[in-house]
Amino acid sequence: MNAFFNPKSIVVFGASNKPFSLGASVCRVIEYLKFPSPVYVVNSKGEDVHGYQGFTSLDQIPPENDPIDLAIILTPAQTLPKIIEACGQKGIKRAIIESAGFSEVGEEGEKLQKEMTMVAQKYDVRFLGPNCLGTLSLPNKFTCFFGITPEIYGDIFEKPGTISYIIQSGGVGSLIMDSFQSDVVNVNKMVSIGNKEDLDEADLIEYFNQDQTEVIGMYLESVKNGRRFFATAQKSKKPILVYKVGRTKAGSQAAKSHTAGLANNDRIFEAACKQAGVARLKSISELHSIPKMFTTMPLLQGKRIAIFTNSGAFGGISSDLLIEAGFEIPLLSDSIQKKLNKVGKVYNSKNPIDLGPTFSKDIFNEIFQILLSSDEIDGLLAVPNIWQPIIIEAVKDLVNLCQKYQKPAAIYIPAASEIIIKIRKESGLPSFETPEEAVRALAISYAYYLFKEKNNLN
Repeated sequence: MNAFFNPKSIVVFGASNKPFSLGASVCRVIEYLKFPSPVYVVNSKGEDVHGYQGFTSLDQIPPENDPIDLAIILTPAQTLPKIIEACGQKGIKRAIIESAGFSEVGEEGEKLQKEMTMVAQKYDVRFLGPNCLGTLSLPNKFTCFFGITPEIYGDIFEKPGTISYIIQSGGVGSLIMDSFQSDVVNVNKMVSIGNKEDLDEADLIEYFNQDQTEVIGMYLESVKNGRRFFATAQKSKKPILVYKVGRTKAGSQAAKSHTAGLANNDRIFEAACKQAGVARLKSISELHSIPKMFTTMPLLQGKRIAIFTNSGAFGGISSDLLIEAGFEIPLLSDSIQKKLNKVGKVYNSKNPIDLGPTFSKDIFNEIFQILLSSDEIDGLLAVPNIWQPIIIEAVKDLVNLCQKYQKPAAIYIPAASEIIIKIRKESGLPSFETPEEAVRALAISYAYYLFKEKNNLN
């Protein structure tokens, strides 16, 4: 599987110097990332593309360069059986088929897809796709996504993260990468699986359980083998977050026309997710917003949440959201309230805790330590109004205190999204863009903790 993400040599079929050549865009980003190993291109004219030597056929590539690690294919669908045959004869065992025009277009395309598969099986060629974008790996600066342009996405390769994604849509992948440019986490690896005729989501879960991935995110339009998928997910050592379309008949039909995926029975899928410890996401934005709760905070181990704010209105707003999500907002004991009141001017010490306009970082830190060290609460919903720079520094300290006491805090800054993003980007705060996101992060963290406890995975 590693050859799909870290190949030692590559051949690109279909790259040319024609305008809008998708293969050429793949070569361009490979060149931009300074891929250190041999790259060859095969096209009808045998022309070089972005400095990579061109050939009219695979067998023209000198045998001393064999075996080539990975074939990336962007040619018309009807050419695929012969190309896979040539790859098999050349000893190429891995292929990424980005070409479309297979089962997603109907019966004829499905026949062609099966014919291609039979040839691949004959030569033991494993492949991703068809109708996919392939792979992206930030740690070793490699991608064959034809939609990755250096001008827009070049910077993301400079800060590899620990979140890996399995997606059936290049557009969703672009959204995730765009969003991570202003967040505290980033992609480790991403794979677009398309029609998943050969390798599927279960194969990728197994792979990501063996690398530096910390959280697995998924966008699915269908599940190829439900039993294997959920059995693999249940054994995963890492949290899995899934956004799946097909909750409605219209969504299911749209998925079918996109990647030939039938969206399956949604109620069965929902129940199976709960049994396997898979978090079913409610919005596409949660694919990029929720993972930081796992990478920056300990798991939530109980329902009792203390709300911390210096803006009284958000105590009420947060309380509603927490109760609706099934959490408890315990009235703090007299002894805890006395400790809080001794620290400084506290407008409400019962819970929610309203600190009001405080100017001391030490006061914030003392209150955080009182709350996190208490056996009366399991986690914090921190809603600080950042009206002084000192508050940013105090909340940054909160992140470290959460690790010390092994209790999480979900952080939401009451401000317009652009202000939240600016503060998050400049200070490294793992903050959420809405209070709803913050509460959802707590809920997903707690559900995963319960799953691990039940299955003795801790």
